[in-house]
Amino acid sequence: MGTGVDLIFKIAGIGIITIILFQLLKNSKHEELALMISITGLVVVLLILIPEINLLFTTVKTLFGL
Repeated sequence: MGTGVDLIFKIAGIGIITIILFQLLKNSKHEELALMISITGLVVVLLILIPEINLLFTTVKTLFGL
């Protein structure tokens, strides 16, 4: 598998784990902790995507000669 597919599976896995933890905490009346889990999942995914976004901007700069 290519790195693009691996990246998609990583993000999907983090999303599934985040959803499961969110639902468990929300159903056990821990809404604040459930919200923190959601925010943490979002931050982790964004941290994984930062190098890919940087590569995209570098490619665009090279393509247009900026």
